[in-house]
Amino acid sequence: MKLAGRAALVGWILAGTTIAHADNPDIVSAARRQVGVTTQYDPTYRALAYPGGDPPRDRGVCTDVVVRALRVARGLDLQKLVHDDLAKHWSAYPHPRGWQQAKPDPNIDHRRVPNLMKYFERAGFGRSPSPDADAYLPGDVVAWDLGGGILHIGVVSDRRADGVPLVIHNIGAGTREEGILFRYRVIGQYRLPQTNATAGHDPGPVAVH
Repeated sequence: MKLAGRAALVGWILAGTTIAHADNPDIVSAARRQVGVTTQYDPTYRALAYPGGDPPRDRGVCTDVVVRALRVARGLDLQKLVHDDLAKHWSAYPHPRGWQQAKPDPNIDHRRVPNLMKYFERAGFGRSPSPDADAYLPGDVVAWDLGGGILHIGVVSDRRADGVPLVIHNIGAGTREEGILFRYRVIGQYRLPQTNATAGHDPGPVAVH
């Protein structure tokens, strides 16, 4: 990874300059590979290795779909990235009373939807959710409010049904590819820059501010 590419992305994000974005088929592919592998929804708290920790691959929650996809597609370890940023900027992240948490926990922080949303926002990936299906590109990460204080997250597919992109997610029956984009209220949309493999250049590392 070239040093110039690293410096460029850091500079662009900190300066607030718009970075060209497009679809990310590598993220879609990495998410789709979980279909038929992760067959159970299991929210059990687990002690994980760090960094690179992961529950058994046959089970997980919605956030694990995103975490696993970005590890495979981009080599981004959200377990470490979220933990490091949360440890440095504790007050920037949500801390619901129900979590009963007074310090960062690398076993669970990256597996909570509000934390992933905040991390992606701080990394400069956030976009304004739209009712227009064409505003969602393959590889986008989308978050929903299911009601009753329950949030959900998944990866936008490159496949469509009735003109609306499908979503790769785990909402209770393992990782599936389904037409749920507008079934619930979208509260977050995030788009990573393309890599050299998808855009012909190396964007460098994720920078958080």
